[in-house]
Amino acid sequence: MTFSEIAERLAGHFSTGVILQTNTANPQPFLVVESAQIADVCRFLRDDDRFFFDFLANMTGIDNGLQANTMEVVYNLTSIPYEHNLMLKVVVPRNAEGEPLPVVPTVSHVWRTADWHEREIYDLVGIHFEGHPDLRRILLPTDWQGHPLRKDYREVETYHGIKVK
Repeated sequence: MTFSEIAERLAGHFSTGVILQTNTANPQPFLVVESAQIADVCRFLRDDDRFFFDFLANMTGIDNGLQANTMEVVYNLTSIPYEHNLMLKVVVPRNAEGEPLPVVPTVSHVWRTADWHEREIYDLVGIHFEGHPDLRRILLPTDWQGHPLRKDYREVETYHGIKVK
């Protein structure tokens, strides 16, 4: 199944606005999906026999910086039996320091591997995954301040009296 066929079938199944953008200019085309609908879209892509995206190959978070004022969650899906791949993106407004983190619904109930991917994104980029069963830091200590992969992250000089720079 081609990217265009997947996009058309998704657009036909979901109401207007779920798929916000189709980008075929990149070497790997992608769909931008409305944040509130990402879990439903992922469940549909996994469960529908025409697609059967049974593998979440990768999931990552991106801080597009202060100028763009957005953050992204990128999902790389694979259908092992059909041997096709699909990239989905969710774009959310970036939060300023002291404001609540951006929120994206969890897909950990769709693919179990999303559990650790979402924890890593939360830890390093600072995106909250609503409905995640155990959203806590996975790489950094629980009392660490900030999210190191954000563009505005300021490195600390010491941590509990230990020089870290």
